Amino acid sequence: MLKVMFLCTANSCRSQMAEGIARELGRQIIEPYSAGLMAAGVHPRAAAVMREIGIDISHQQSKEIDAELVRKMDVVITLCGHAEATCPTTPPHVKRLHWPIEDPVGTRGTEEVIMNDFRRARDEIRSLIVDFIRKTAKSEII
Repeated sequence: MLKVMFLCTANSCRSQMAEGIARELGRQIIEPYSAGLMAAGVHPRAAAVMREIGIDISHQQSKEIDAELVRKMDVVITLCGHAEATCPTTPPHVKRLHWPIEDPVGTRGTEEVIMNDFRRARDEIRSLIVDFIRKTAKSEII
């Protein structure tokens, strides 16, 4: 299985959703992990929009980047510019990808507006993971 780490700033939303989606859709293909530049806890709205698609991430833990674990990855995927710029250097054997997903955490407005932005981020991540899994199955990633 391909070891994949999803990174974002706080490991509270985007990377948590990516880990959950990859675990659900990438069975037998991907062994997903997530981390952040800091650990801020799993965002309740991220957990809520994931439940809408039948994936429970409420049991996942928010974690800071572990350089030793990064060295064991096959692929590291950053989900925000801040993580891309400040992620520790990865060894040459670790492929780096960047998927710039706008952070829904700072969205302002009604609860409906905010939740729709969390859904947008979730759906963008899911689409990218579906494509990643397809390419991985065809050996186009590594």
